[in-house]
Formats: sequence, C-alpha cells, structure tokens
Amino acid sequence: MKATFLLLHPDDNVAVATRTFARGTSGEIGATRLTCLEQIPFGHKVAVRAIAEGETILKYGSPIGRACTGIRAGEHVHIHNCESARGATAPTNRDAFDVSPPRVAESGQARAHMLHLSQLTGYRRTDGCVGVRNHLLVLSTVQCANGVVERIGRSVPGVVALPHAYGCSQLGLDLDQTTRILEAFAGHPNVGAVLLVSLGCESVCATAMAERLCSRGKWAELLTIQDEGGTRKTYDRALGIVQKMLRELQSVNREPIELGELVVGVECGGSDAWSGITANPAVGAASDLVVAVGGTVILSEVTEFIGAEDVLAARAASEEVSRAILRAVHEREDAVRKDGMSLRVGQLASPENLAPGNVAGGLTTIEEKSLGAIAKGGTSPVREVLSYGQAPSQKGLVIMNTAGNDPESVTGMVAGGAQIVVFTTGRGSPTGCPIAPVIKVASNTPMYRRLQDDMDIDAGPLLDGEQLEELGARILEETADVANGKSTAAERGGHHVFAIERLAPKV
Repeated sequence: MKATFLLLHPDDNVAVATRTFARGTSGEIGATRLTCLEQIPFGHKVAVRAIAEGETILKYGSPIGRACTGIRAGEHVHIHNCESARGATAPTNRDAFDVSPPRVAESGQARAHMLHLSQLTGYRRTDGCVGVRNHLLVLSTVQCANGVVERIGRSVPGVVALPHAYGCSQLGLDLDQTTRILEAFAGHPNVGAVLLVSLGCESVCATAMAERLCSRGKWAELLTIQDEGGTRKTYDRALGIVQKMLRELQSVNREPIELGELVVGVECGGSDAWSGITANPAVGAASDLVVAVGGTVILSEVTEFIGAEDVLAARAASEEVSRAILRAVHEREDAVRKDGMSLRVGQLASPENLAPGNVAGGLTTIEEKSLGAIAKGGTSPVREVLSYGQAPSQKGLVIMNTAGNDPESVTGMVAGGAQIVVFTTGRGSPTGCPIAPVIKVASNTPMYRRLQDDMDIDAGPLLDGEQLEELGARILEETADVANGKSTAAERGGHHVFAIERLAPKV
C-alpha cells in the first residue's frame, strides 16, 4: 500500500487506517508521519490534526458529522466522539453539475471491454424485453401454498421455487404492493414460464394474476389447492406441468442482445468504511459505462441517501426529479421520527440506521454511510424517481424509492425489471435473488479471501494501485459474462432471498 493512512480529500481532518494500528505506533499520510494515541482498527478513522468540540468532521471533502468533544491528532474518531450533524448540509446547487450523459472512457482497455460487451446474448420475450436467465418459476400466491411449492423445488431439478410470507391478511396499499411484486416476478424477463400455486381463499386474486400474465404473452399456469383436492393432488398434477414446461424451455436458444437493453440494479449491504472508498466507486464507474452506451442503472435504498440527498438532487436531470429525490428522503426520515426514533448516530444518539456490522467496520454516522453509498450510482444525471417495484420509463440512472433493507431493496429493483444486480459488501453478505443473478463485490481483500466462496470480485486492489477505471471495466465485463450465462457465487450457493417492503399492519 502506498500509505498506511488514506486521506481521501485534501480538506479532510480524518484519514482511514489501511491496517490495524496499535497504540503508540506510527503511520504515513503522504510525506507526514502520524503517531496513534490509541488503537485504530482497520478501516477506522484517525484525526490527522486537532479537532475542537463542535467542529465539523470532514471525509471525502464533505461533512460527515461533528465532534462531541475535543479530539487530538492521532486519536480514534468514531461513535464515542463524533455524532451526526443532520440538517446542517449545504443547500443544493444544481448549476454546479453537468447533466449531460457521461462519455465512455477512451482508453484502449475500455474499448476492448466495449467490444467484448457487444457480444451479449439473452432471451427475447414476446413483449420485446430480454432476459439473461430462462427460469421456470414455481410461485405461491399465498404463504399457505408454500408446502407444495417447496416440495416441487426439492423434487424437480431446474425449477426455481419461490415460497414467501405474503398474500393474505393484508390491507389496501400493502395488499396491492404484494400483488404487484408477485406478478412482476412471475412476468419478469428472466422467467420463461411460471406455475402459480394458490390455496384458493387468499386475499391475492390468483386467477386474475394468471389471466393478466397470459394476456402479456407469459406462459403461466395456475393450480388451486382447494380445487385440486388437497396438497398431494396439487403436487402430483404440478409435476406433469413443470416437466412439460422444462422441456419447452430447454429448447429455447439465446440470441444477440444489446448492452443498452440491460437494466442493472446496484446495492450495498454489510457495508464497512471501505465500501465507500473502493467497491461503491468502482461499481459507480461501471454504472457510468452502462449508462453511456444506453443502458439503465437503478440506485435504491433511499434511507441511505440521508445526509447526501443534496448531492443527488443537484445531479437531477430536471427540477421535478430534484424535488422528487428530496421528497422521498424527507418522507422516509419523517416516518422514522413519527415512530419516536432517530437517524442520528454518535455519542448523543443511538446508531439506529447503522447495523452493528457497519459500526464495527468503521462507519460512524448516516452522512458518512450515505456519501459512500450513493457512489454506486456513478456520476450520471438522475433521470427519474420510481416507486417501489416500478419499471423505469427512461434509460440512464434512475432512483427507486426503497428502504435500506437489502432483500427488500433487491426484490424491488428486480420487480422493476433489473435482470442483474451488482451488490457491494464490506463485512460480507451472501444475499442473492431467486430469479436474478447477484454479483458480489468485496470492498477489501481480507474479507474477500475469508468469504471467497460467496464473493465474485475483489475491490481491495484499488488500495494497492489499481485504477478505478480498470476495476469499473472489470465489473462491467463480469456483468456481461453473467448476462451470457456465467453463474454468480450467490447462484452457486443457492442464496435466494425474497422480501417485500410492508406498508401497513396485518389483520
């Protein structure tokens, strides 16, 4: 490593430790040596100069909080002496940002990657959409049908069985959302055919769902347990249906598709301090390349924009989109306040919006986490803000209004049409999706090596001199390989997590 402490911006008053430092040991920040007055764990922050009580703490050249007490140079900066300064961010200045589409990098390596990406193949559906997988999905329309669905999944290789905890005892908008997300998964371009398994008395109207799917050209069948005479008879009949579907799907061939037809969801989970320094910016570089050639990137997790929403709002392609970004963030923050909780983190408030692993990995405030999280979206203009599970109406970078829960966020983006998800993680997360391949990008090499069976790409080499453009191109190449059929670690491990964001209490 070129430095033992990483200063991310010349104005910063904290640096990041690239290894664990014991008390009394020294490390370099450029040409300067800094002595640690206490232990500084790997990925955590150290004060590079004295910071007065109440003074703003800067990382990435931006405020991430304020000092709760005086901090000496060489001291550990974390939740014991730094708290969120939420509400003190600078006003939005949209004029400072260029909202023209980004240019494709002109290096020889980038051109080679673009040539490789021109050889994509996939499955073109009757509605014109393309899939990168050709799954046979067996989907319960209510949790009461899970037993049949799970049994089919155990006994028939090649079937994607999707049980879940939804479909009944739900009200209003919550029921509407469940119905919409289940139908979106059934009708997804990565799904070649779907067998719906219903109980027969649930709130979700399975018959209407099957009819809508068929009207859009999806091969969909429906079995209802109460009509079939019980679970065993339903299972026996289902076997014949899925075997016929599998035979037909195996005869479907891939055909050429364009990179611009891809919708890529970007996600982060189990984040650490390196996520916003290595993995997220590298995925952002790949996102810019996807957008530059006409593709679509979905950035979600609105609760992880808090403290950085002005940065995204300033990049909006219109005032309407800018207002929608701010409104989405403030509505989610207000909802937390109404429940009597806080999103501030530090000595004077509990870390309610940071998971314990985030804190252990070196993240201190929501502003710090958010500044790193939004880097996954790259630098492109934000074209629109989508509701949960909504399909984009425009190409380019779009935002989906989801919470920060990883499975719920991934489920929403895939329901919105994402064929592939690129997922960064610092602490290590095996989360996958039943119908969309999830590419795991590790933020640091030690974790990548520990959890190598669950990871696809190591972003740690950025700390050893690899260029951001090179890693972004590698991530894009991996995305192309996965689109062409390469399995991801999550697929090989059978990590198929499905969760829908809830909107209302159950009855």
